Amino acid sequence: MLNPRVASRYAKSLLDLAAEKGQLEPVHADMLYLQQLIKGSRDFLGLLRSPVIKADTKIKAINAVTAGKVSPITTVFIELMTSKAREAVLPEIITSFIQQYKEHKGIQTVKLTTAVPVSDALKNEIIAQVKKTGGFDKLELEETVDPNIIGGFVLQAGDKLIDASIAYDLKNISRQFENNDFIYKVR
Repeated sequence: MLNPRVASRYAKSLLDLAAEKGQLEPVHADMLYLQQLIKGSRDFLGLLRSPVIKADTKIKAINAVTAGKVSPITTVFIELMTSKAREAVLPEIITSFIQQYKEHKGIQTVKLTTAVPVSDALKNEIIAQVKKTGGFDKLELEETVDPNIIGGFVLQAGDKLIDASIAYDLKNISRQFENNDFIYKVR
């Protein structure tokens, strides 16, 4: 992150303004769209971070890309960031806004990593179990497929981590052999 404090402050300001105007959901949707745009286009990110391109040119280019796809509040916000030479921090502002939005709405992000894709029924069971045991009302499930865990799953909710993967079990067995735990217990 280029400047986390600047990003956090601008994101908080945008969140407060959007909430005040009753436009929190559209602005959140805009931030998700812009985040995907930045992740999907290195050229767009290069435009934002380029010190050579003038602010008015950047504003025209950004407006051409986002015309009709973002709300007026977001458009004015991006223009303000660009005129204040803060457009390079826009990706970090977007990330911070999404995080602050989740905190504002009480949405807990749960990360599930499996070796193969899981069915919707299993996802719903996992969400129900995490809601019941964690006491969460709103959950957002981020699913990742990582064949390196071999089997099982890794579940992270906030600062809690449950690693029930086969790779983790194999590492534990390997450590036990390195420490000669089995030899000492036999004698």
